[in-house]
Amino acid sequence: MDPLTWTGSLAFITPIFMIALLLLAATIAIWVVVSIFSAGTRHVANADGTISLAGKPQAMAALGVRLAFLAVAALGLAYLVMGLIMGTEAGIVGAMSRQMWPTWLALVTLFSLSILFKRRLGLYGKLFDSPIGMVGFTLVMFWVFTGVFAAMDLIATHDPLAQASGMKNKVPGTPLRGAEAGEYAWYLLGGDNLARDVFSRMVKGAWEVLKYAPLATLFAFMVGITLGLPAGYYGGKLDTFLSFLANLILAFPVILLFYLLVTPEIVATGLPQFMAVVLFAFPMVFCGVLIHSRFRTQPAKNTFWLLLVLGPIFLLYMSLINAQGSKINFWPLDFFDIPGGVLVVFVSVVFVNSPTVFRIVRGLAMDIKTRDYVAAAQTRGERPWYIMLWEILPNVRGPLIVDFCLRIGYTTILLGTLGFFGLGLPPESPDWGSTINDGRKLLSIYLHPALPPAVALMSLVLGLNLLADGLREESLRD
Repeated sequence: MDPLTWTGSLAFITPIFMIALLLLAATIAIWVVVSIFSAGTRHVANADGTISLAGKPQAMAALGVRLAFLAVAALGLAYLVMGLIMGTEAGIVGAMSRQMWPTWLALVTLFSLSILFKRRLGLYGKLFDSPIGMVGFTLVMFWVFTGVFAAMDLIATHDPLAQASGMKNKVPGTPLRGAEAGEYAWYLLGGDNLARDVFSRMVKGAWEVLKYAPLATLFAFMVGITLGLPAGYYGGKLDTFLSFLANLILAFPVILLFYLLVTPEIVATGLPQFMAVVLFAFPMVFCGVLIHSRFRTQPAKNTFWLLLVLGPIFLLYMSLINAQGSKINFWPLDFFDIPGGVLVVFVSVVFVNSPTVFRIVRGLAMDIKTRDYVAAAQTRGERPWYIMLWEILPNVRGPLIVDFCLRIGYTTILLGTLGFFGLGLPPESPDWGSTINDGRKLLSIYLHPALPPAVALMSLVLGLNLLADGLREESLRD
């Protein structure tokens, strides 16, 4: 069986695509130079009542960038669509495009429905009016769908942990030796130093990121919001004490903190598990206070919602902190076990991110508590926690949503950094950080094992940052 080239029968598009990329780079450079030396554009009212731009050089340069970008995007889309139709005849690009058909289908469906009903979808719908937000949302949802479908074994071509004879460090497109019936016949992105399929490990690694980064960020927000609201609202000694603790954690070097937490002697003491007992309780506390402050005057509703919400959360909480053979092992209804290494990483990420969220929420609460609608709620006799959770928190959702997107990106980088240093998930895990660390050992000889997960990590974080920019832009218009 012949090896695959990158574009196969679509090789004729490659020179045109390279020319378009060069034009895009050139137009961006011209636009930057013109922007520096030009006075900028200004609006001029025409005789017919229309408005035009007077700054022609800068406007022309911006138009050139836009047209070059559209040309690159159109050619890239041509690669994907024709590759989806032609499959392996279109080389590695076509094979990967066809292999990822569930992702394309999910993206098309999501965008079609979102654009159709965007006027009814609030801030999410307004996101589709922002080009930056659209690009970021596309990148993020691409990896979300890729991770989900990879977890369902709809995208990966091979087992990410399986080793194939003779495929060690093989280049992309190498045919699999002795492929059996029903087995995918190529390593699309080559093999790593343990003869594992790089493409399968990359798409499976997306699921590892999705499992931990958003959830760890959510837990960090629960801790930061629960402590930041009273600190900003009450002020005084409580604010001084909590701010001191937050600054103390922030002043500690992050990598050194992780080294300490994963040290076998520290793990043997059960410290990470005891930290989990405290940190993982905050979502339960937050939900309980949120419901009680809302339905305090309606005992029947209050009891119903507390039992309905806190019951499942409590069972999940006990399953999270309880582990066989550990310092905490007394709960009989243990629905799942979390490996010790995963628990340490999760606790560490929550612990490091919480102080930053605390400081953001505290600052917003100190500003919002002086507004008239807060004074009106105080005049009505509302209790402090009701004011904090139902008056202040909804009015700071814009900055918090933006920071949540950014912080998922930071957490993704942090997980990748931990995996790179060998402090993250178990060594056999296909997470991007561990895969980059495995590939960098032979980076001067073989680029293909480390490059795909590095590009994947970069594109996801870029998408999250662009999405946050789009959300910030649209939230400021509200």
